[in-house]
Order: sequence, then C-alpha cells, then structure tokens
Amino acid sequence: MELNENANLDTSQVEDLRGSTGGGGGFGRGGGGGIPIPLPSGGGGWIGLILTIVVLVGGAIFGGANLLGGGGGNQTPDNNNLDQKCAASNPNRFQEVDCRNLLYVNSVQAYWRTALPQTFGTQYQQAPTDFFSGQVQTGCGAADSGVGPFYCPPDRKVYIDLTFYNELSQRFGASGEFAAPYVIAHEYGHHVQNLVGTADQVNRAQQRDPGNANRYSVMLELQADCYAGVWAKFATTTTDAGGQPLFKSITDADIQQAVETAEAIGDDTIQQKSGMQVNPDKFTHGTSAQRKQWFLRGYQSGDPKNQCDTFGNGV
Repeated sequence: MELNENANLDTSQVEDLRGSTGGGGGFGRGGGGGIPIPLPSGGGGWIGLILTIVVLVGGAIFGGANLLGGGGGNQTPDNNNLDQKCAASNPNRFQEVDCRNLLYVNSVQAYWRTALPQTFGTQYQQAPTDFFSGQVQTGCGAADSGVGPFYCPPDRKVYIDLTFYNELSQRFGASGEFAAPYVIAHEYGHHVQNLVGTADQVNRAQQRDPGNANRYSVMLELQADCYAGVWAKFATTTTDAGGQPLFKSITDADIQQAVETAEAIGDDTIQQKSGMQVNPDKFTHGTSAQRKQWFLRGYQSGDPKNQCDTFGNGV
C-alpha cells in the first residue's frame, strides 16, 4: 500500500476529541448498547474488544430506551493539531497513525459519495469519524476504548480510539497495515446500511424474532465486511477534492492483510482464543471463514448491491 504524499486531506471529516474528556456510564452491558464479545481482560473481568458494535435505533438491543446513558463531559473537537500535522506540506505525515486514518476516512467516503447514488439510488450523507482517547460520549451512550471501533446510528458517527490497532495486533495477531483501512471501511459499511434502510429492517426483524437476534446481527456484520471489500477494490480510484488520488497503489499483500484481519476476529476464533467452547448461538459477527468469504466477495465483485446481500429473504 502506497499513499499519495501529494493528496490534500479533508480534516473536516474527522472530529478530534483526544484532548477532551468523555462521560461515564451508559454504553455496553446493561447500559444501553452494543453486543460486546467477552474476552478475558488482564484483571480477569470481561471486555468488549470487537471490530464493531451493532447499535440499532430503538430496537431489540436497546429496547427503545433513552440511549444517552448519563455522563456528559467536555467534548469539544479540536482539529488544529490534526490540520497542521496532516497537511501536505508535512513530509512525515503518513508516519502518523491519525493522518493515515484520516486518509482512509476520506477515501471510503469518496467512494460511497459516488457509488451509493449509482448503485442504490440514495444520496450519500457524510459521517464524521471521532478520534477519542479513553472515554467518549455518543448518541448511543458513553463508551470507553474497550468496546473497539463502532458506528452509532443516532448521531451517524464512527468512533475509534486509535490505540485499538495495538490491541488488534497484540491480541488477535492482525498486525498488517491494511488492517486499519479494513476497520474503517467496515464501520462505514454500517453507515451505508443506515442510509439505505438495512439497519432498520434488521431492527424490525430482531423485534419480530428476538430468538434469532444474533443471526440477524451476523448477517449485518458480514454485509459490512462485503462493503469493505468493495471499497478496497476501488480505493485507488478515490481522490481528494482536487482530483489527486488518495492511494498510489494497493497490492495483493494488502488485501491478504485485510483477509487475515477478518479471519482473526471471527466469532469462533475469538471464542477459542479466549478459552471458551465454540458456541454458534453466541455468534454476532460471523465465523472467520464467513468474514473472509464476504470480504473477498465484495473485493472480487465490486458490486455492493447484487453481491453483498447476506440476508436473502431473511429480513
């Protein structure tokens, strides 16, 4: 993977909250959101370190409750440092994880800005990614770094503590550089699902059939993997506002890194690594084989509408 050092990055697509303080309480187990995957933490407790959290508006997961679970805190974005660090005049900017992720955000949104109206007949609506540190207050409640990156439908934002990539490498063995753009593209896949109404369909299906809520969650997650693969196929065609390519190249090795990441965070693999018996009834994101399959299906086909239907007639 080679990034274009001449590209002008749009920092307005990111809100840098790392210098602010988040709120407390309200997100996660019993607090108004998410489907945390249990992993033993160093202290013997549970953490929800996952690639995504399915947070559906007013549905079976949240029970239609007020999602703002208390807290508050000063959360005023400050992009001044990001503006300077990630400017094209800084020759070292792509050595910085936040600047690289800013480029990934720009690229994914540039793709969907064109592709969504062409493939689904729906205009794309830009969604910011919030960089946070430690804790953050969201439209889905307060969250901390332990939940991993997630998309929150009520405020239409992606949230990520960039230290997650260290956890992804150390805990799951997904250390390739292309793991990060795969994560970002997956999260924006959930934004696309929100815009085209898929998330609402799944929400209604979970309410009608709560016994299969996890199965619907798996379908939703695998579709986001497929959408990530579609973006990867076209990533080198995405440009900045002035027409400069954002990526100079993406190699087969990069795609293999994304595949290895998808496999590393399959439900069965995570359960095995955490010392649990593999239990399909607890799956929420899909097996390693399924995640690999759907990412590659998106990448090989480049067709999000006809090739990324993980639901069939299931919703």
